[in-house]
Amino acid sequence: MKNLSIISLLIFTIITVSCNSEKSKTNKKTDEVENVMSPSDTLTKHLKPFNPDLPTIGLLMFNGVLQGEVIATSDVFGKVDKKGKQLFNVVTIAETAKPITTEEGMHFVPDYTFDDCPKLTALFVPSAYDMYAQVHNNKVVDFIKTKNQETQYTVSNCAGANLIGKSGIADGHKIVTWIGGGEQLQKDYPSLKVQNDSLVTFIKDGKFLSSNGNLASYISALELLEIMTNTEHRKFIESYLYLDRLKNWKE
Repeated sequence: MKNLSIISLLIFTIITVSCNSEKSKTNKKTDEVENVMSPSDTLTKHLKPFNPDLPTIGLLMFNGVLQGEVIATSDVFGKVDKKGKQLFNVVTIAETAKPITTEEGMHFVPDYTFDDCPKLTALFVPSAYDMYAQVHNNKVVDFIKTKNQETQYTVSNCAGANLIGKSGIADGHKIVTWIGGGEQLQKDYPSLKVQNDSLVTFIKDGKFLSSNGNLASYISALELLEIMTNTEHRKFIESYLYLDRLKNWKE
């Protein structure tokens, strides 16, 4: 009888351990499913997939770039419409895949390099406080020349006009640069029709658009947005950005 009790106890123990083991396996699988279904990281929620059927807006970047001129364009073209539909691909491009450091000290990782950049509908050329390195960088200048052959629009903000001048792509066209920089721009690139930057904030001449840069970079982006979509969508984006609050702000 004693032996029978021991055997019964052993059988019960084996069954219990087996059940707990299977339960542990089940819990592990459930946890894995929950981790997949409810990720704590929300990155994928905000990524906008590249859609080859959409117009592609390219944002040129380089070390020392004024980050606001990159952000302004992405701010305008990166937002969806009223129905939540993505209207554009917005991509950043640099000479190499290494992170670039902006004038303000932030680090931006480019989506593409000059070698693998997709076809662009529009190219935005920003500025830096010191444009010497970029104007004398043949790879940057050649990239602008090459992309201009396929773009419907080429946009410069602030001293980005120096790169447009160096490339020669806008010779004979009107252009504006940063406030105070027009006189020197005209001397350096006499084939450009440089506008009076103390009076002109934004100008469009054919496929070429330009602005004074800084916050005026929003103007060039919004003007092109309206051309590529419609006035209603521009007003929607302006309201999304609270631009009326900025214009009407008083201390």
